[in-house]
Order: sequence, then C-alpha cells, then structure tokens
Amino acid sequence: MSTDTILLILDHIGIFAFAISGFLTAADKKLDLFGAFIIGLVTALGGGTLRDLLLNTDIAWVSNVNYIYMGLFGGMAAWFFRTFISRLRKTLFIFDTVGIGLFTVFGLEKALSFQVDPTIAVMLAVITASFGGVIRDTLCNEIPLLFRQEIYGTACLAGAFCYLLLLKMEIPPRMNLLISGSLIILVRVLAVKFKLALPIVNARMKKS
Repeated sequence: MSTDTILLILDHIGIFAFAISGFLTAADKKLDLFGAFIIGLVTALGGGTLRDLLLNTDIAWVSNVNYIYMGLFGGMAAWFFRTFISRLRKTLFIFDTVGIGLFTVFGLEKALSFQVDPTIAVMLAVITASFGGVIRDTLCNEIPLLFRQEIYGTACLAGAFCYLLLLKMEIPPRMNLLISGSLIILVRVLAVKFKLALPIVNARMKKS
C-alpha cells in the first residue's frame, strides 16, 4: 500500500471521527437532527476547507464527494449508536483527539506537497486539525476549545514539528506518520489526564 493511499485512508478516518465529534457536540446543545448533521460536516470539513483556500487549490470535498459521504456516515453512526455512545462520557474527547492527530499529519503533508515554507506548513497543519472545531464551537455558542486552557493546538504543533524533524532524519514516511500522529494523541491525553494547561492571560486592570 502506497503512502498516498495511507494518507487518503487516514484523511477519511479523520473526517469520520470529527463528524462524530461535531454531531455529539450538537446533541449536547439539543439541536435538531438537521442541525446536528450540519455541525458534524462543518467540524469534519471546515479546517481542510480553510487550508485549501489558503493554498489556492481545489477544495477537497468539492472535487471528491466521498468526503461528504464520509462526514454524513460519521453523523449517522453517532445517531444510530447514540444510546451506546451516550454512556461513554469520554467519547467526544476520544473522537476529537483522534481527529486532530490524523488531520495535523495529513494537513502538514498536503501543505509540504505544495512546497511552502515549513513554518507555513506547520501553521496550515494546525488550521487543518483545529479550525473545524473552532467553527463548531462558535456555531454552538462556545468559546472554541483551541483558545481555552486545554492543551489542544500545542499538541498539534508538537506533532507537526516532530514530523518535520523525522522527515529531516529521513525516517520512512509510514513510520513518520505513525510516530507523529501518535505523539499528538499522547500529548492531548496526558494533558487532560494530568490537568496540564497553558497559563491564562489576565487582562485585569489594577485599581488606582
């Protein structure tokens, strides 16, 4: 199986995972079924859409309708198995974490294929992984998870820089994908487990 095929499979798995994450967030907000599917699709496709616009290339889901089908399939899976999923309090976290791990690596690889500067490629990788969630949270009237204390975007950065480092060391592409994606998931899981967080910016003015 070629690396391109593996990337395509990972991309579809990421869309499936993020669609479930979005659908579950919509369910928590008690949106109707149509709204839940829209939030699921936005979560799954939003980051990649913004990345492709910035790269001035064809938007992935416009040129390949299978991305839409995979997002809808994720929403349907969340709907039909909602009773089982609702018992798993950490399900949303699990799917969201898997999603950012896969999307960071895929977004970085796609950006590098356009021969952009590695720094820009890292930024586009974070956008791919997190901005679907930003749109999801904004539509659901929440402060986006990316901008809260939780280690989220930082985990994406860690995985992206790891990928670049391993690329420079000429580690085989498949191994690089596995290590970098797993690092993102590991950082996110450990941060939540041990309640690690970035410091809050305190803009409180002192009274004179």
